[in-house]
Amino acid sequence: MGFKLGYRQKLLIYLSAIFIVFTVLVFAFQYQREKEFKRVQIESDLDNIAELTYNYLKTKNLIVTNNYRLLDTLQNYIPIKNIRITIIDKTGVVLYDSEVADASTMANHLYRPEVQEAITHNNGANIRESKTTGLEYYYYTKKYPNLFIRAAAHYDVEIKKFLHVENVFIFYIVSLFLITWVLLNLMTKKVTSTLVQLKDFATDLSKGIAIDKNVKFPEDEFGTISNQILDIYGKLNNAKGRIEIEKNKLYAHLNALNEGVAFFKSNKKVVLRNTHFIEFLSVISNKSNIPAEKVLDIKAFKPLSDFITKNISDDMVIKKEDLPHFEETIYKHNRSFNIHAICFIDKSFEIIIKDITKLEKQRVIKEQMTSNLAHELKTPVTIILGYLELLKNNNLTEESYKKYINSAYFQSERLSELIQDISLLNKISEAKTQYKMEELNLNGLLFEVKESLDLKLEKKNIQVNFRLSKPIVLLANKSLLMTVFYNLFENAIKYGGNDTEICLNNYLEDNNYYYFSFSNTGNSIDEKHFLRIFERFYRVDESRARTIGGTGLGLAIVKNAIQLHGGNITVRDFNNNGVEFLFTLAK
Repeated sequence: MGFKLGYRQKLLIYLSAIFIVFTVLVFAFQYQREKEFKRVQIESDLDNIAELTYNYLKTKNLIVTNNYRLLDTLQNYIPIKNIRITIIDKTGVVLYDSEVADASTMANHLYRPEVQEAITHNNGANIRESKTTGLEYYYYTKKYPNLFIRAAAHYDVEIKKFLHVENVFIFYIVSLFLITWVLLNLMTKKVTSTLVQLKDFATDLSKGIAIDKNVKFPEDEFGTISNQILDIYGKLNNAKGRIEIEKNKLYAHLNALNEGVAFFKSNKKVVLRNTHFIEFLSVISNKSNIPAEKVLDIKAFKPLSDFITKNISDDMVIKKEDLPHFEETIYKHNRSFNIHAICFIDKSFEIIIKDITKLEKQRVIKEQMTSNLAHELKTPVTIILGYLELLKNNNLTEESYKKYINSAYFQSERLSELIQDISLLNKISEAKTQYKMEELNLNGLLFEVKESLDLKLEKKNIQVNFRLSKPIVLLANKSLLMTVFYNLFENAIKYGGNDTEICLNNYLEDNNYYYFSFSNTGNSIDEKHFLRIFERFYRVDESRARTIGGTGLGLAIVKNAIQLHGGNITVRDFNNNGVEFLFTLAK
């Protein structure tokens, strides 16, 4: 992984780069300025010497007499040592040179650089090696009306040292840079310390580490921003807590509803759903383990699927004041379900499935309760009274006497069972808090129920299969759950016939519920009975029930007991050759 510079390092580099550029420019400017100043100074001295020489020529009238050798005495009056003086006429012929005895032997100087520059600008300078003496000079030539006077200083150590820029200036610039760099380092450290503190704060926040709300930031602009961020974090944290509380309320509310509710994202993924939604999907789709995401794939929901697909498409614009709604009724297994959907602005949507047969069912139960109860009690009481009336006749044979006694006893037992079942139903419905709930191992309870019915199961050659993936522990009342499974097994044994199979399958589990399927072969039930099979005293086959026995309250007790445990139960056909009960139990 490559090295990554921090904000402080970057800031220090940027500021240092700016200062370095500034320093270099100042140094270059000052260096050139000082160098130019010294050049002008030495040229000024040579210019004075040229003027002195010209004045001497005029005073001594040497230009007229051409006796230029008299200039040798001029060296005594020049304050600067080792100065070479050369007289050149307009054509470039050297008339006199203080360091050459015979000037006539010297080459034409018209095209010397300093002479050419003097022709154009009246004076010219150049540093070069002399072709005559082989020495290096600093030449300065000045133009006069009828000749050129060239003064040259030996370009020796002394002149070079004079032209060289003082090291003090360089030392000053370097020292200034180092001091400034140290100050920049301290400044960036102070400026970025708040940012580093804020970065550590944000990092801890992203990792979920507890934040110290009393953390102090410096009292500067960055500190003000940091304190504002800290304040916003506190407000967001409080809002998050309130949202969590409201979310838990929403979960509790959804699970308490008798309606199936599910919320979906625009990509049709489930955000939230309750157990009733899964239960109703299972009934409508005839599949016991269908996930909520498959709701739009169910054939019965084709109109709903078309509505959702249309309204969440990219070219559909949804207005806040006119959200699209959908509603229809689906009939399945003699049950009626109201389907309602709504699409929101962000293309998410909500689906509600409501079992609208429940109110009708309650009304029917209330109407039939009195008549059913009177009918069920009347039959055994009438029979018992009839047999007692016959027993009052002293002319009965012993065989008839025993027959009537046994029949009366059988009806008395049936009447006792009926009263016990009615009492149990009323107790479940009206005195739910009387049942003690405790942690219960359902696996052990099931094997206990099966063991109590082994003789009846063996007699009819019925196979029992438990499909439980792991030990199931839930909060329940053992007595009531024993009654639930005992009744389900009893019904399967009574009505399933010989050589059948009973299967209990724990096919699904979520955070709140276990989902079960109890099926048996051999006694298919017409779908028209599914809606009423859990009603009190309801019998699918009245004549067969009288032969086999039973009070007609077994499945009503099963349903009420399961509801007492926070679940629900439905029934459907099982492969056209049996019955399947789907129910849930709260954890």
